[in-house]
Amino acid sequence: MNLQQIEATKVILSSPQKIVIVPHKNPDGDAMGSTLGLYHYLKNRGQEATIISPNDYPKFLKWMPGHEHVVNFEKDTLHAKQLISEATIIFTLDFNHLGRIDQMKPFLEEAKATFIMIDHHQAPGDYADLMYSDVSMSSTCEMVYNFIEFLGHKDQINSDIANCLYTGIMTDTGSFKFLSTTSRTHRIAADLIDKGANNTQIHNKVFDTNTPSRLHLLGCALKNMVILEEYHTAYITLSQEELDGNHYKKGDTEGFVNYGLTLDGICLAVIFIENKEDGIVKISFRSEGDFSVNEFAKKHFQGGGHTNAAGGKSDVSLEDTAAYFVSLLDNYKEQLKA
Repeated sequence: MNLQQIEATKVILSSPQKIVIVPHKNPDGDAMGSTLGLYHYLKNRGQEATIISPNDYPKFLKWMPGHEHVVNFEKDTLHAKQLISEATIIFTLDFNHLGRIDQMKPFLEEAKATFIMIDHHQAPGDYADLMYSDVSMSSTCEMVYNFIEFLGHKDQINSDIANCLYTGIMTDTGSFKFLSTTSRTHRIAADLIDKGANNTQIHNKVFDTNTPSRLHLLGCALKNMVILEEYHTAYITLSQEELDGNHYKKGDTEGFVNYGLTLDGICLAVIFIENKEDGIVKISFRSEGDFSVNEFAKKHFQGGGHTNAAGGKSDVSLEDTAAYFVSLLDNYKEQLKA
């Protein structure tokens, strides 16, 4: 965020505002951690702020301070639409084009508010009036920490803010192992612990609250894993029948895709998850090294994200989606050398 934009933000926030904070659809730890962290900061500064999530989010994130105040657009549409229409500022966090908020999109497009984007994904859209976009950042939560520091209020980060921001940094860095994790990321994490983030408790609440059905679903996913040694690739499929048979709940498949990368010699891991209600196959891509799953997802699967972590979707059957994916790999054989 350049100096001009920082000063403009300071001026806007120097007077009372009606603020709406929006994460992307199917929000993850970074999306909810960043929105809740910013929410507490703004509330402590005397602002009227509300988080509106496009839809529900996983149970393992519903311990964070302030989560009970999040408005679910799907469940409370009329109230959410009113808040959006009355907002003077709309923050969009952890996404950079309005297609990521699904049915909320037309209402944000009609909004008269000033838009402020904070995000670390590639190829940002041009809808925001003020934009803090940096693809080198480990997480949007790290950026919210920087944002608060830019405004001169780092000393106002309390334990509620710290717990929320630490959660998003931890989850989006793969517990600090991804390439985007820098020495500054660690210094910020340390400062958040000093300011009250309970790192041990956060890890336990996010990663150690499994249900038997989720572990059974994981077993099913690993049993379905296909390893393509020639392409240094592993992929998993999960059908709607398998999800239903294992009592799938939102968030249950979080992290499943990463298991492929734990295999020696694998540099591309993918999971295909059938969603018959939406008529799509949801896809998550992970890679190691220089292979850009962002470019791969953008070119072939209506998606995108980061160089080593991206998402996409397919409108054909689960079987045809997997077959199409495999058919593409020969074109990338040289790039997929582990």
